[in-house]
Formats: sequence, C-alpha cells, structure tokens
Amino acid sequence: MENAADYAKRRVTLNDQVLSQADLTMKRFFALDHDTYGDGALPRKMKELIGLAASTVLRCNDCISYHLIESVEQGATDKEITEALGIALVVGGSITIPHLRHAMAFLSTIERPDTMSDHR
Repeated sequence: MENAADYAKRRVTLNDQVLSQADLTMKRFFALDHDTYGDGALPRKMKELIGLAASTVLRCNDCISYHLIESVEQGATDKEITEALGIALVVGGSITIPHLRHAMAFLSTIERPDTMSDHR
C-alpha cells in the first residue's frame, strides 16, 4: 500500500498534469472543489470528515486517502475519523468494508505531531 507521503506527492504531480491541459470547465470544477472545503458555517474539519464518509460510500480509495490526510491536518482524532467511517458503513452497507480496511491501513501511514499521539 502507498503511504501518505508518497500519495501526496503523486496527487500533486497528477493534478499538475491535469491542470496543465485543463479547459475552463475543469479549472472551474477544481476551484469549486477547493472552495467547498474551506471554512464556512461548517468548519473545515467537519467538511473533511463529511468528504471522507461520502468518499467511502462512493468507494473511491484515492478520495478516502485525500480526505484522511486533510482530516488529520485539520485536527480530527482517530475516534472522529472512525465515527465518520461508521456512518459511511451504515449508509453504504457491507460493500464499503474493503474501503474501511483501506482507510484504517492508510491512516496508520499519516505522520502526526507528537501532540496527537494520545488521540489514537
């Protein structure tokens, strides 16, 4: 399995490739996606956890990886992440279980500050 650092590098490289060839529609969609996850009435951490649950229901491992990294960067604890994944399981059903496995394995590769070690 790809670790979080390698995934993040690969994502940046591939996004750069996409955006270098992107038309206006693609550029606008990327901007909309970026803006959607900014702070608003819902804090960014909550939006990332919602994105994680939705990505799990949609069974998109790349999306799960992205939202796990972003959730951790926004201060989400393992308990919060696990609860969001539990919601995804209820909504998506047993077909999401392989993606829960991916999420838990990938989560273990995300480096965290020492101050977050008690959140595991």
